[in-house]
Amino acid sequence: MGSLPHLVEDCMGVLQLYSDGTIFRSKNVDFSWIPVVDDSTVLFKDCLFDKKHSLYLRLYKPATAAAEPSKIPVVYYLHGGGFCVGSRAWPNSHICCTRLASGLGALVVAPDYRLAPEHRLPAAMDDAHEAVKWLRDQASSCEGDGCCCDGWLTNGVDFDRVFIVGDSSGGNMAHQLAVRLSNEAAANELRPVRVRGYILLAPFFGGVARTKSEEGPSEALLNLEILDRFWRLSMPAGEDRDHPLANPFGPTSPSLEWAALGPILAMVGGDELLKDRVGDYARRLLSMGKKVEYVEFEGKQHGFFTNNPYSDAGSRVIELIREFMLKNSNN
Repeated sequence: MGSLPHLVEDCMGVLQLYSDGTIFRSKNVDFSWIPVVDDSTVLFKDCLFDKKHSLYLRLYKPATAAAEPSKIPVVYYLHGGGFCVGSRAWPNSHICCTRLASGLGALVVAPDYRLAPEHRLPAAMDDAHEAVKWLRDQASSCEGDGCCCDGWLTNGVDFDRVFIVGDSSGGNMAHQLAVRLSNEAAANELRPVRVRGYILLAPFFGGVARTKSEEGPSEALLNLEILDRFWRLSMPAGEDRDHPLANPFGPTSPSLEWAALGPILAMVGGDELLKDRVGDYARRLLSMGKKVEYVEFEGKQHGFFTNNPYSDAGSRVIELIREFMLKNSNN
């Protein structure tokens, strides 16, 4: 008689992997610690964007968008969760998106993507790219006489001003999108959609060699064990944290020297385990002549914006993103 399956990996009870390959995902995640804000100035609805994988995205728009004299920009929000957990519908992601929509006066697009370990990388990056292609298809159908695009996109949306915001693992995905779209052919394939810039909120990068901040004190909601577990569960089988999808500057990562990356704004909390990796990322790209801005929020930990976007620090993040968008709307 064989032994019963035992627990192999446990992501805070939200995701559990057993020895026989069984995966358990909890439907009762505790979000009681997330500040509840009901922003009635923002409307939202869900849309299917990938029928093959049954993936949905959530659209957000200011209730006053139709009355705006000029077209509003589009902001993509790629949620975090170590590539293993998270959803557009989770309260922290939802509240973050309402804040982005109202604070930036933008149409926010928040796609779900396939999660690991059921779908290891690069599945998440591929899905993010497909979500942007969905907008292209919508924009293209809006141009014809027989418009068949979503009603929220018919009028008042500026497809020439699209920005990608990614939080944590979503920040890594935003970087990967920037690399993919640095290819002129790939960028042209998205027309009439034009991505003007990328905002990386504490992007989840990794590497075999530890950084000083990774070896520092754990955060309230994050520690090195959790980060390593996310990498084990999400990386392609047999790969380590120096894989190009984890480490942009790993030993086998393609050089970014000649990549025509769009403008990037990278932000991180001063007390984050990921701080050194984000700072190194920005410095290396700057040394290559890339258009990169780096902002560090003293004393803040991972998720300080996503989990409390209406805080003072959250308002500062919104201000920085708004300034970044204004500077890069006609680049």
